[in-house]
Amino acid sequence: MIRLTIDYCRDLTRWFLDGWNRFWFTPADPATLCAIRIAAGAMLLYTHIVWSEGLEDFFLPTGWISPAAASSVARDNYAWSYFWLIRTPGVLWTAHSAALVAFALLTLGLFTRAAAIVSFLAAVSYVNRVPGAQFGLDQINLMLALYLIIGPSGACYSLDRWRALRRNPATPIGRTVSANLAIRLIQVHMCVIYFFAGLSKLGGQFWWRGDALWGAVANLEYQSIDLTWLAAWPKLVAIMTGITAFWELFFCVLVWVPRLRPLVLVVAIPLHLGIAFGMGMITFGLVMLIGCASFISPRLVRMLLDRADEAGRAGERTESREPVVTHPQQRRRPSTARASKLA
Repeated sequence: MIRLTIDYCRDLTRWFLDGWNRFWFTPADPATLCAIRIAAGAMLLYTHIVWSEGLEDFFLPTGWISPAAASSVARDNYAWSYFWLIRTPGVLWTAHSAALVAFALLTLGLFTRAAAIVSFLAAVSYVNRVPGAQFGLDQINLMLALYLIIGPSGACYSLDRWRALRRNPATPIGRTVSANLAIRLIQVHMCVIYFFAGLSKLGGQFWWRGDALWGAVANLEYQSIDLTWLAAWPKLVAIMTGITAFWELFFCVLVWVPRLRPLVLVVAIPLHLGIAFGMGMITFGLVMLIGCASFISPRLVRMLLDRADEAGRAGERTESREPVVTHPQQRRRPSTARASKLA
């Protein structure tokens, strides 16, 4: 009996470790990670360009929030930011411009690994300097920027890839462990976010009552599209409220079932687009969809993006193709055997 127990524990440990290694450390195609890089980089660029208006009011020591007041929000934790060192408008605008260049390079995939590191450090600096402006959008931005550092996010769909092909047209795009690790970290992070979002909803009476969605669309502070007509459809509101809570709570389970994953991701689209356009939080709704894109298989990404790239190149070749005129004396004469057959 003891021997059987020991063998079972040994087999169970081996099974767990094999599954753990397959999940985290199986080499993977970086296509999905590279597609996320484009979208996440563009989101970082846009959401930091908007700081250009009122930059000095927010980030200079003489602005609305002093460095002491901003750092006190962290209490006993150290909140790192290079803005603590900036004292003059000239240095501030230089640092801001450099950050925007880093975000643009990340989006384009030029010097991708270095651009990802600088982008993450810059995004952290903005968030810690103005903690009162930090929302879910900033947290997802930072999460994506951090994990883009880990994997080869510039391996394809990037200027780095274009430069590599110019040096050697036969340069392959290999499967790497770091590509899989980065994608898995994003996936697990998204599962944790949704699980605790759904868990928190269970503590609200509006979600149990079925009218939480109505409270969201009827809030004039966030309302960008008039959805008050839903007041005439209370049962529909209750159904949508229940679906939202159920989807968030069980996303972390259902999304790992291959047959259910497409359905789970499809539900994410109207849910987050509703937040984006119904409540005016467009950037937050879109960045959550970018995170959900980590569950899209590299094969599907290549089917979509590679096909579009090939179609564009085919169009360019067709437009650039010119008729070739051959001099009569340069035309090849038919062979003797062929001439005899023609005769």
